[in-house]
Amino acid sequence: MLFVCIGGYAGRGIVQLDDYFVAGRRAPTLLIVGTLVASVFSSSIFLGEAGFTYDGQLGPYILFPGIAVVGYVYGALLFGTFLRRSRAPTVADFLGQRFNSHKVQQAAGITIIVGLGGYLLVVTQGAAILLSDLTELSYAQGIVVAWLSYTLFTMYSGSRGVILNDTLMFLLFTFATVMFVLVVVGDMGGVSGAVEKLAQLESKPDLASWHGTVGDGTDWPTAWDYLIWMVIMDLAWGVVYAVSPWQASRHLMARNEHVVLRAAVYACFIVIVMQILIYGIGGFINLAKSDISPSETVILWGAKNLVPDILGALLLAGIVAAALSSASTFLSLIGFSVSNDIVTLEQPLSLNLTRLVMLVTGIVVLGASFLFPPNVFWLMLFIGTVFASSWGPVGFMSIWSSKITADAAYWGIVTGFLCNVIPAALQYLDIISLPSYLNPVVIGATASVVTIVCVSRVTRVTRREKWYRLRLHRTPEADRDPSKTRVTLLAPGLLVIYGCIMPWLLLTHYVVPYQRGAGELLADGSINWWTGEAMLALSSALLYIPLGLICIGVIRRRYRPRT
Repeated sequence: MLFVCIGGYAGRGIVQLDDYFVAGRRAPTLLIVGTLVASVFSSSIFLGEAGFTYDGQLGPYILFPGIAVVGYVYGALLFGTFLRRSRAPTVADFLGQRFNSHKVQQAAGITIIVGLGGYLLVVTQGAAILLSDLTELSYAQGIVVAWLSYTLFTMYSGSRGVILNDTLMFLLFTFATVMFVLVVVGDMGGVSGAVEKLAQLESKPDLASWHGTVGDGTDWPTAWDYLIWMVIMDLAWGVVYAVSPWQASRHLMARNEHVVLRAAVYACFIVIVMQILIYGIGGFINLAKSDISPSETVILWGAKNLVPDILGALLLAGIVAAALSSASTFLSLIGFSVSNDIVTLEQPLSLNLTRLVMLVTGIVVLGASFLFPPNVFWLMLFIGTVFASSWGPVGFMSIWSSKITADAAYWGIVTGFLCNVIPAALQYLDIISLPSYLNPVVIGATASVVTIVCVSRVTRVTRREKWYRLRLHRTPEADRDPSKTRVTLLAPGLLVIYGCIMPWLLLTHYVVPYQRGAGELLADGSINWWTGEAMLALSSALLYIPLGLICIGVIRRRYRPRT
């Protein structure tokens, strides 16, 4: 009720489409960070992914260096800032302008509707599972309540209400998660003590190892199969964070390019810390109860049984808020695409017509929520990576390639989408079985790149396309401000600091306790460096220190005042 009221208040200030689509392009860093984090955190991470680590994948989810989240950083540097320069109302509209092709815009819009429509379905069902578990509502009634909650304020207030509510929801679930983890881990004797006990857990012997539970009964025959799968998924999700419509579109609302860059780096930090907390506590709860079923309710069980009632209620409210924040983002983007990217109207688009399209879109999603069975974790992985293959190559090449043509962009989006969705669907239905290195996202991305290269060779870039791309590479004079640049450079400096500190934290509080519990420490009590756990603990330095230094160099050159 509170979020609906806030959304209604925000909607009163909307007088033109620019306010409705991109919040007037005046959002400061806090609001962009809030909406970036809230739109990617949903019921799937608190239910599906926490359940995944609880079942057996705690180790890799903690030890891997966060390959995915760096997509925020290179996405802002290589795509987000240029997207903001276009001043387009939607990301699909940007692609249409870049290639001077409504056909490209429609293709991108259709992938938004199908992909985010499926994601919205998952989030709505996740919220319904939460509501039915926490209250006397049935699952069907939970769907209706969740749908009404996010539809009411999203339809009326558009992006302005979405980013305001997203930020408030982000603050709520972040505070609740941190407090919950501190209390639970404190009761378990601290992080080091809990990790040592998990290394000795007989019911799930590989839970805290670098590869987690693999072998019979899993999708990964060996540890190397899991490693390949994990790296591919992280790389794919990095591209999703970089160019997907529900993340990149947030940059269109930023006050300036410095806000885009700062928000991207801060979002990178917050997401990785929150993931470590949620994944970690999902695995640690095994020490309290190792047979929770279904495993997707592990955080709910912890909120009800491991902390005081007031803190448990706060966490549950935060999880519901996370679900609603993602749902509102997805609904707004779907509605914007239907009204702005797909339908060609004889009369100019109006606020009331856009709101009507949003309502109709929401009704379709409501109906689909009753028809499809819920499967939060695997559907989330499947749908999210669609954008890595269909949008990734075209998105980056639209900025950095002078040879990609409109036809190549169109067929790149289509083939990337189909060559991901079809194999993934066949694999999901157990019709085919693919090895780890032939993940559907790899097939789709490869098909997209090959298509773009081949079609570009037989078609020509128009003069207008060349001019538009060159114009995108002109840094706005207002952003060539030394004072703004100095503040912005603090953000990538934190990446370097993180890369220096995180290996020490992992070695001290995870690797040493794990090796002590598993009996892998050397005879003199020192770390056995020839283990996957020790090597992965050092990988944060190899990733974040160079990334931070590269960011500093790019930002200095790009925003240097003209002489």
